[in-house]
Amino acid sequence: MGKTTGFMDYKREEAKERDTLTRVNDWQEYAAPFSDEALSRQGARCMDCGTPFCQIGEEINGAATGCPIYNLIPEWNDLVYRGRWKEALERLLKTNNFPEFTGRVCPAPCEGSCTLAITDPAIAIKSIEQTIIDKGFENGWITPRVPVERTGKSVAIIGSGPAGLASADQLNQAGHIVTVYERDDRAGGLLMYGIPNMKLEKDVVERRVRLLEQEGIDFVTNTEVGLDISMETLKEKHDAVILCTGAQKQRNLIIEGRDTNGVHFAMDYLTASTKKILGNSMEENKFIDAKDKDVIVIGGGDTGADCIATALRHNCNSVVQFGKHPKLPMARTESNMWPEYPNVFTVDYAHSEATANFGEDPRQYSIQTKRFVSDEDGNLMELHTVQMEKIKDENDRFVVKEIPGTEKVWPAQLVFIAIGFEGPESELLKQYGIQTDNNKVAAKYGDFATNAENVFAAGDARRGQSLIVWAINEGREVAHKVDRYLMGSSVLPSYL
Repeated sequence: MGKTTGFMDYKREEAKERDTLTRVNDWQEYAAPFSDEALSRQGARCMDCGTPFCQIGEEINGAATGCPIYNLIPEWNDLVYRGRWKEALERLLKTNNFPEFTGRVCPAPCEGSCTLAITDPAIAIKSIEQTIIDKGFENGWITPRVPVERTGKSVAIIGSGPAGLASADQLNQAGHIVTVYERDDRAGGLLMYGIPNMKLEKDVVERRVRLLEQEGIDFVTNTEVGLDISMETLKEKHDAVILCTGAQKQRNLIIEGRDTNGVHFAMDYLTASTKKILGNSMEENKFIDAKDKDVIVIGGGDTGADCIATALRHNCNSVVQFGKHPKLPMARTESNMWPEYPNVFTVDYAHSEATANFGEDPRQYSIQTKRFVSDEDGNLMELHTVQMEKIKDENDRFVVKEIPGTEKVWPAQLVFIAIGFEGPESELLKQYGIQTDNNKVAAKYGDFATNAENVFAAGDARRGQSLIVWAINEGREVAHKVDRYLMGSSVLPSYL
């Protein structure tokens, strides 16, 4: 604890952002760097409390509490306060394979469970984390770590999202020969094509992939397991296989007019937009352009917000986001006490941009879409909604009902459905008899083994749609399990 009274002397400073109206004209990251002095003050606010809930990595009421990869937050807070950035990097990399990703796109459950947040705004942990790793790359402190010895064991990893990359990194450092299979043209999974550039520029992802390649990991892209190469071939070539395919089956909205031209899944929109920015060649009908169109996003989460920001950069005519829940309170309620993740009202980067462009927050709450309406050519023309309310029925149970007289017609030529994911795509799993449980690969957490011999699963494919830090957690833990499976014991760390 570098400054005993730091938590009293300094206030929280928010992460800087580029000018709202300027940044919608490009695809660069919206965040601006903190100064070293500001981050030193934030590090000084850390109380090095006796029980640092910021790093406990638990789930309470279904939400992450603290850091699921158990980052040593008080330690590197103190080192940043003292200006010892290289040592802070060493502590950060003890637990986190990819701080450049988490520092940009993680929702920071660590800040929600910061002890200081009981009475004051939390320490700017996420900004400190990003700056530590960015300084590591800028100063040349991060160099390829090529294993001195190889075990002769080979592992295939299907999917190159954060779980796949984390397991590959760990197993490679243990000396195994690692091959990552990715069906897309670039490695990174949703880091590459699911998160837009303004939150995570793609050269950041490609930089990490190049580093992993230099360390000995082989990436095989444009290769779909089950189509371009069989699971049988993988199992013949490798001593173990890990499924890290993610939960990419998008949840659909089955209502009247769903097949209308102009109604799309959110991830299809985001992926096509990123591919165009990167210069990928694509069929004419693959790219979805929001230019001069009235856009409605159905779904109140992060993916929906990313659609708003993308549509703004396409110069849409208007954009609205529908959410099924009421507006969140400005402060924690009694049912959402610390150290739970704070379910409070926030303004995302996309909402700030839409407000600056159109003069009002784009979000509509407690609203349900009833139908899509097309013109005579089958193109989307409008959608119809009704407001909802939660009330108690005669059995004292909460139910959601429509509010009569609140029907409304919205003009729209584009709609993006962003209501979550149901689980992994099932074709590969069915083809090879991989058992599932509640639309997820059946593999117990901590064991990660599927019903198929020497086949393991981790990340969203196993746990369902979740946070990037949980994907990294599972990638690290499955690597420990596979290392022990291959060698009889493991040199890799495990918190289980």
